[in-house]
Amino acid sequence: MRARLFVTCLVDLLRPSVGFAALRLLEQSGCKVVVPRAQTCCGQPAYNAGRRRDAKALAKAVIRDFEDCDAVVAPSGSCAAMLRLHYPALLADERRWAQRARDFAARCHELVSFLVTVRGMTSVAARCAGTTAYHDSCSALRELGVRDEPRRLLASVEGLSLREIADAQCCGFGGAFCVKYPEIATRIARDKLHAAKRCGADMILSADLGCLLHLAGTASREGVNISCRHVAEVLAGDSGVPPIGGDKT
Repeated sequence: MRARLFVTCLVDLLRPSVGFAALRLLEQSGCKVVVPRAQTCCGQPAYNAGRRRDAKALAKAVIRDFEDCDAVVAPSGSCAAMLRLHYPALLADERRWAQRARDFAARCHELVSFLVTVRGMTSVAARCAGTTAYHDSCSALRELGVRDEPRRLLASVEGLSLREIADAQCCGFGGAFCVKYPEIATRIARDKLHAAKRCGADMILSADLGCLLHLAGTASREGVNISCRHVAEVLAGDSGVPPIGGDKT
């Protein structure tokens, strides 16, 4: 299967190791992977801000760069949801693009869901010592319905103990939400971190880097001793990569 990796802006700018981990996992699943050099933002920030003209321009650029493949895979629930769910709605009023957007969307996937449900991956050859809680991002869980897939693969990681957070609430990031309402966003993140600590976790994993950056930053400021990592890094065996935020988390 020919897959194109949509790296995402946050991964490209702040955590490239996630992109390399995603690439290795896709190759392990038997995919021939291409990473388009011209790729850019999925358009979600503009879309959420109501700048539809800018969002449409970015969506068309992504479709042109990525449609010549069997699958488009993103290590991010929010970006995958934008590609899969929102592109068809965004371009529905343009006759030349509506069907093209629908065809493209049908080939778009969140990374871990793709590995499990499309490629049939049931385990990984990775080791990571620690007790972790998995954070389901709002986009991955509520928009894409991804929940069991990451837990299924994490169960095969040697040395890893997986705990469930009692309250599967938002982390407070929400893209522009944490910028517009920082006090509320910080309170939500603080509650999430303490809920993770109460279940015995010393690490939080998630498939969305935005969530992890927000949680890691809050943990650093609030003095909560918990680390944050992207699930792709753990599944790919990158246990030696420093946690997000470095030693501060």
